[in-house]
Amino acid sequence: MVDIHPLATVSPNAQLGENVKVGPYVFIDDNVEIGDGSVIYPHTTIFPYVKMGKGTRIFPGAVVGAIPQDLKFDGEVTWVEIGDNVTVRECATINRGTAASGKGVTRIGDDTLLMSYVHVAHDCRVGNHCILVSYVGIAGETDVDDWAILGGSTVVHQFSRIGTHAMVGGGSRVTKDIPPYSLCGRDPICFAGINLVGLRRRGFDSDVIRNIKDIYDTLYYQGYNISDGCARVEAGFPQSPERDAILDFIRESRRGIVRANETHFKGDLE
Repeated sequence: MVDIHPLATVSPNAQLGENVKVGPYVFIDDNVEIGDGSVIYPHTTIFPYVKMGKGTRIFPGAVVGAIPQDLKFDGEVTWVEIGDNVTVRECATINRGTAASGKGVTRIGDDTLLMSYVHVAHDCRVGNHCILVSYVGIAGETDVDDWAILGGSTVVHQFSRIGTHAMVGGGSRVTKDIPPYSLCGRDPICFAGINLVGLRRRGFDSDVIRNIKDIYDTLYYQGYNISDGCARVEAGFPQSPERDAILDFIRESRRGIVRANETHFKGDLE
């Protein structure tokens, strides 16, 4: 059963799953798919070529699937794809992809929260369990890996990447890639340590956390350049998912990673 308010406008070509609720003054265009159990709150706009998973909630004023703000866009069919149990809060915007990027789709992963006034530009990929706090803006073709958190009013340069389990402090200007498990912030943005609280909350044990910290101390604070630091880490630390994630991220980085914080204080992990 679908519960559509009589003051909503829903295209007959839209596909709504079981137990979807659509509030008053919602506009849902052609070529939209909305998964079971989703709620579309009043005054929401969903343009064509949008697919949403189950349990999605779109709050008032949000606009999903508008054409990209990209001069390369030429009217082609591109998409927004949203996973399961995603929450999009008030007045957030998610734009479609651009074919010229080679992607043609903007993706939001499962269990992700986009708070009020967040903007996700064309061809971005936001992973699972991410949080983008109010007023975050990520420019075109930005990748945000699983479990990353971007603090309020953070702005991210196009083609940037935010690593898994990383946290970026509010009000930051991200102009370099943010490596996995890290805590970054200040102006200009820099590496400020590892995301200790986040890692503990997600069940990383003390030995793994210590190993991550030691890897970053080697990379940032022992006087190596990036390539030599990576070689030192690869030779000096046993293979682990965390070590490999850090090394792969750095070696694949297109923009380079953030620099070290010059006033770094090596506190303990107790």
